[in-house]
Amino acid sequence: QVDLVESGGGSVQAGGSLRLSCVVSGDIYSTLSMGWFRQAPRLEREGPKKEREGVTAVDSDGTTKYADSVKGRFTISRDNAKNTLYLQMNSLKPEDAATYYCAATYAKHVVLAAADFGYWGQGTQVTVSS
Repeated sequence: QVDLVESGGGSVQAGGSLRLSCVVSGDIYSTLSMGWFRQAPRLEREGPKKEREGVTAVDSDGTTKYADSVKGRFTISRDNAKNTLYLQMNSLKPEDAATYYCAATYAKHVVLAAADFGYWGQGTQVTVSS
């Protein structure tokens, strides 16, 4: 069993920055591949988990992947000593507004697909005003 708890969401103006954190408990964090996904407000009300957009992921070996929409603006990192995953978001745009979810999987290598991840946090909301 893996438990994930996100924090760090909030409201910012376009161009601002936020850093999300995800604390992982329940298993050896360093063996997990991790990811950040997001779901826009309208999909939150009606969409299943598969509708979550993959933002970025980091394999258990440290290899990172980014969606084209966030490359150069977002950075994923992991601190295995603290069992924590981070998402640094810079130059935020209104279209980045969503609920952001931390996800984990035992797979060694992942793609940005929600179906590949079996463990999810409850989400943290990010609002970006123009």
